[in-house]
Amino acid sequence: MAHHLKERYVSEILPALMKDFDLKNPMQAPRVEKIVVNIGVGEAIDNAKALDGAVNDMTIMTGQAPVVTKARKSIANFNLREGRSIGVKVTLRGERMWSFFDRLINVALPRTRDFRGVSPNSFDGRGNFTIGVREQLIFPEIEYDKIDKIRGFEVTFVTTAEDDEQGRQLLSKLGMPFGRGDIYG
Repeated sequence: MAHHLKERYVSEILPALMKDFDLKNPMQAPRVEKIVVNIGVGEAIDNAKALDGAVNDMTIMTGQAPVVTKARKSIANFNLREGRSIGVKVTLRGERMWSFFDRLINVALPRTRDFRGVSPNSFDGRGNFTIGVREQLIFPEIEYDKIDKIRGFEVTFVTTAEDDEQGRQLLSKLGMPFGRGDIYG
């Protein structure tokens, strides 16, 4: 079953982007390549169960089993050894990506307390966009009494945009609720 957000991209958004950026070839138009969701689990160093909780939350939020990320180098101050598990991450493409995107912007984000939109300033200079979310509970599938703790996560939208302006237009047309940048500084 094709996802309606993807269909809208092809039928409405792609032609609009080509017009906006004066592109001749649809292949030049920016698109979302993948979405990477990441939960840092610093406390996993002392508490292995925290990692299980994060894996569980991530699987429920994204519909995909995450990979466990490991520390690349030891950092003595943080009592961190190379190879220790420090987080979980999922890379979504295709149907799962579109489905997650849709649920994030239409269901989860609007459930954030005092939600005023995401900062339009969180682009990386190459058209990729990252938002930090404070609690996994904004996903209605996550049940409060089944979680071990409230944890935040990061979502990165990796696009083929040439620059931030293209990336911003793309995500905005797909429904990303950009707020005014000055609210968050």
